[in-house]
This record gives sequence, structure tokens and C-alpha cells, in this order.
Amino acid sequence: MRGHVILSHGSDSGPDATKVSALARVAESLGWTSFKPDYREEDALGYAGAVPPRVERLVEAMRDAPRPLVLAGSSMGAFVTGLASLRAPCDGLFLVALPTMIPECAQPFDMADGVAAMLVHGYEDSLCPVLAAQAFARMRGLPALLLPDDHRLAMHVPEIERQFRGFLESIPARAD
Repeated sequence: MRGHVILSHGSDSGPDATKVSALARVAESLGWTSFKPDYREEDALGYAGAVPPRVERLVEAMRDAPRPLVLAGSSMGAFVTGLASLRAPCDGLFLVALPTMIPECAQPFDMADGVAAMLVHGYEDSLCPVLAAQAFARMRGLPALLLPDDHRLAMHVPEIERQFRGFLESIPARAD
């Protein structure tokens, strides 16, 4: 096993969503194991209400996960991925369609320092403003790929797969 990836889907979605499923296939093709938590029960609490229990579920999944550990998420999944990285160690964050704020949620997006990370976002994202995501990436020195697409990034799944492959290949193996 090369490493482990936990992939978090967005709201109004599920663990079989297009992007997280595509990223799971990429990880597995490289010898990584993957896990896709099902957050639909938490999502029934509304956007702001879903954040704390999603983070708890993700942190719990991270506790005994093999290393290196990469967290990947889309939209709300990207948001909770960053917050979970503040509470449990990981080796990489792959953030897709990142909201930097969730309506009525007191905590803005943040992530652990010193963790390899990358942002992929659509120029035409009407749900998660590209300028806010781009500003966060610039402030933290994260590589960012901005694509001519909307929030779902449906026209660019193959490109996101290529980026994720390169990202995983850049994560050093853990010496035990």
C-alpha cells in the first residue's frame, strides 16, 4: 500500500458522487487505499449544522488511518477537510470547489500549516466565489488551478484526475 486517501463529498451529494469516485479510482490505480465517508445524515442538518458533525466523522476516520494520509474533498467536503486537518495529522489536502465560508457557520475555512495542498476551482462557480478561494490560496502559497467551469466542474473531471494523480505522486512515502 502506497498511502491512504479519505474523500469527502459535497452537500446535496453522496459518497458515489462523480468527482470523489473519480479521485478514488485514481488513488487506487496508484496503489493507495481509499475511503469515502457518507455524510448525508449530517447534511440533513443544513449547511451550518452539518459542519461540526462532518468534521467529527472525518477526524474519527483519520485517527487510525495509515500514513501517508491525504484528504480530498469537493465543496463542503473541501471545507471540512481543511478543518479536520487542524485537529488530526495528515500529509496532504486536495481541495476542489472550495467555499471559504459556509452560510451561518461561525468558522471560516482554515487548514493546518505545513501540509502539502492544492486547490482546483472553477472561474464560473456561482456557489463558492472564485476570488475568495483564490485569495486563500494566494495567502497560504498553495498551487491553484482555475478552470473555465462552474461549481460542479463536470467538464474538467479528466483534468482534475490528472492533477490529483500528480499530487499523490508528489507525496513522499512514509518511512516506518
